[in-house]
Order: sequence, then structure tokens, then C-alpha cells
Amino acid sequence: MPGTMDIWSLNLRHLRAAAKIAELGTVNAAAIAVNLSQPAITQALGRLEMQLGASLFERRHDGMIPTQAGEILAPRIEAALAHIRSPHVTMSRLRAMLALAETGSYAGASQETGLSLPSIHRAVSDLALALRRPLVVRRGKFVITTEAGTQLAREFRLAQVELEAGLSEVAALRGHETRRISIGAMPLSRARILPAAVARFLARRPQVRLTIVEGSRAELVEPLRNGTLDVMVGALRDPLVETDLVQQPLFDDVPAFFARSGHPLAGTAPQAADMARYPFTLPPHGAPLRDSFERYFAARGLALPLVPVECGSVMMIRQVMMGGDFLALLSPDQVQVEIEAGWLSELARLPGEFARTIGMTTRASLRPTEVQAEFFADLETAARDVGVKA
Repeated sequence: MPGTMDIWSLNLRHLRAAAKIAELGTVNAAAIAVNLSQPAITQALGRLEMQLGASLFERRHDGMIPTQAGEILAPRIEAALAHIRSPHVTMSRLRAMLALAETGSYAGASQETGLSLPSIHRAVSDLALALRRPLVVRRGKFVITTEAGTQLAREFRLAQVELEAGLSEVAALRGHETRRISIGAMPLSRARILPAAVARFLARRPQVRLTIVEGSRAELVEPLRNGTLDVMVGALRDPLVETDLVQQPLFDDVPAFFARSGHPLAGTAPQAADMARYPFTLPPHGAPLRDSFERYFAARGLALPLVPVECGSVMMIRQVMMGGDFLALLSPDQVQVEIEAGWLSELARLPGEFARTIGMTTRASLRPTEVQAEFFADLETAARDVGVKA
């Protein structure tokens, strides 16, 4: 069914031909560019349009004019081919390499794709031969991608993302809503901004599927880079070390020190030296909050308080605090419910120079789909609506 088809039924050479027709304007010019005969390229285009259930071009006496579907799909094909790069890559080779990299075994790749073991072996071997570089090495029962294989799998995954986005957008033109957005949610984003943006977006786009994956930045950044996630929302990094990513600020957040209600420091307006006497529960080293914690006490000439419990889960941090005299450094947004319930008490706010910028991170190469662009706009609106500075 055209609304539910996946990319694996398509032919990369046919896709390349369609992109060339869009670029050059005639079947004849495209046939020369992709080294196919005119009848072959016409047949390829017809098969592709039949699979899509949509016309990609208007046939005119002076050439081929892209339809709305063609205008959507052609740039996606070009972007996918830019990731694939080699003409030796076929769809079956791309699929086999991706499955092998993701599962770590030929048997796993076979099970995931439904392709036979010999087919997987042959596809990956032929690909390595064509590209003249080893892509995998055996480690007992498992297969590990080489550095070249890992990079190739990432590029293939990004190519898959582009093609799937193109198919989803074309299907949406025909009333088949298959579009999805995958969101990486870092701890702070889960408090108010992300839920508000999701509610706003789904009120308009109830048929779009949202997948929200919770985790720390360390857990989410690689899925974002390889295309599994479309956007990551949370504390931004300064400086940003990954050159293939871009960041967009949404608002500034000023963390505060918290204790359980009834804690010896609650209601006393404590100084840094007072808080330094108590144990803390904090995220691990490398998290922005942990960095702010260390800078705050070091700037005041104090030894760092003990941190017997390292944890990034607000639920776990809350329970640790409720069961003893632990303190924590958190965003007030993260524990708004606990404050309103009277469980936790704010002791002191960090100075303004410790404000963290919260925002969204995407791949530099991302070409947002219509619905992705709408969701990003809803994130910006949600940041303003909750009364924080966008």
C-alpha cells in the first residue's frame, strides 16, 4: 500500500534517475547522466511512480516538470545519495550493512531483515570489495564493524532517514499520515517545556507519531548523530564539540539548592559553607549541573561537599533526599510538583552567572520535514508560554 511502503522495496538506481530528471529537466539528459537508455529510465520512473502511488513529473513537450510530490522527493533523494556517495551501493547492500552493524551478527541481520544468511554475507562482502576496504571483522560469534564500517553504517542510516522522510511526506500528500518525530529528552526538558510543546503539537497534528526517548546527553547524542533521533532537547553544551550538530537556545534556567521539608537548613537562608557540611546527590561528572556545583563551591574557597550518590533521575534524587539530610542542585522546574506538594524546600538560588541555556540540538545536515519544523516552532512557543526567556 503506498501509504505504508518502506524504502527497501525501492531501487537506488531508479531513485537516482528520478533525481536527475528533476535536476536536468528531460529524460534524455537524465538517461545520459545515469548511463541508462531512455526506455529504461522511462520504465524506471513509471515503476517508481506506481510504487509511490503519485506522479513525480508533469510530462510536457518541452521537458519534465516536477509535481509537488517530485519537489518533495527529489531533494531527499539527492541528500540520501550524498550520504551513500558510491554508485556501487545497492538497496540490498545498504540494508544488509545497516542490519549487520545494528545487530552485531549475520544471524541477527538475517532475522531482522528476513533476508537469507548467504544474501547478507554476499551483500556485505560485495560492498567491501567494491569500496576496497574491510567493513567488518569477526570476534567469535559476533561481527564488529571496522572504523570504516562504523562510519559507513552511520552514513547509510542518515540516507535511510532522508528517504523515509521523503516517502512520508509524499504519502501525506495523498492523505496517508505516516510521519514520525523521534525526540531525545534530557532531564530538564521533561519538566514543562517538552510536555507543553507535545500537547500543543498533537492538538493540531493528532495523526503524527511522536517517540520520546529519555536519557542523558551521553546516551542520546549518538542516536541523534546517526539519525535514530531527530532532535534532542535539554541543556546545551558550550562549547559544542560535535561539528556535525547545531544547537538552538530556547531559554535560560537558573538552578537552585534543595532539601527535604523539615531539613535542618530549610527556612534558614543558608550560606555556601552551611550547605557544604551536608552530603549531596548529583548527576555524574560531565553533566552541566555537576560542573556548576563544583564551580560554585570552588569560587568560595570551600572544599567540595561529599557526593555519595550520583544519579540523574529526579525521582531517585527526591527519594534519597526524603530519606535523609541529602541536598541536591536542580532546576526549580524539575521539582515544581514536589515543591507544591510541600515535600521539598528551596534553600538558595545559584547566582545568575550559573544560568544554563536549555535548547534543542539537531544534526547540521537535517532538512526538517513540514511536521518537524512545526514541532520545533512549538518548542519555541512553549518556552515563551511558560514564562521563561526564549
